[in-house]
Amino acid sequence: MSKQTGIINEHSFYSQALQEEVTLLIYLPENYSPLYKYSLLIAQDGQDYFKLGRVGRQVEALVKNEEIEDVIVVGIPYKDVEDRREKYHPDGAKFTQYIRFLAHELVPYLDKEFPSYQVGMGRALIGDSLGATISLVTGLTYPNTFGKLILQSPFVNKHVLDVVQNYTSSSRPLIYHQIGTKETEVKTTDGQISDFLTPNRELKDAIKEKELPYTYEEFEGDHTWKHWQPALTPILKLMFEA
Repeated sequence: MSKQTGIINEHSFYSQALQEEVTLLIYLPENYSPLYKYSLLIAQDGQDYFKLGRVGRQVEALVKNEEIEDVIVVGIPYKDVEDRREKYHPDGAKFTQYIRFLAHELVPYLDKEFPSYQVGMGRALIGDSLGATISLVTGLTYPNTFGKLILQSPFVNKHVLDVVQNYTSSSRPLIYHQIGTKETEVKTTDGQISDFLTPNRELKDAIKEKELPYTYEEFEGDHTWKHWQPALTPILKLMFEA
């Protein structure tokens, strides 16, 4: 299996939870060596984070400047908008199966393949929109497995708020949460127009009530990569401080 550094490698394995072959896009930093240990940044919308977010380049620059710890980036692409909704949306047909895949299949696979820390604080989940939703719910369902959650403009409904309000674990995942002040009329994949800002502010209040380590940011902008992409470097510096 190829483990070339400084480029994106494709890995695949069969998921019993999803009953399908899953392709992973894995970025190993240029200084990668099996003799070191690495934190894992696991990205929903994997193709988008590499192409539109340029996450590999941003991680590489920060590692080279010794501004963040050594990080391997794992991107999980979706097949199409229907596949994405099925897995990431709380009402999606494969939502619970996808959470199970992340915690019970992906993590053991990565821990076997790469020299990771194999502790919750060594694993971060990141996603935008619905990808942030599934990252938050997964992280709060398995807080000992995923210790860092990065939420870029998550879709929030009652299901998501209930998960936060019902959270009782003593584990304290580190959460970064951002939303744009112009995300009041977001066109969703089912063709609806939704206000993301108001429920995100409700989510902020719900998370703060749990007194988890938490950073909340509102940026001047809408629901696009134009704003998510430049936000990544400061977020990564905060979450993976060297």
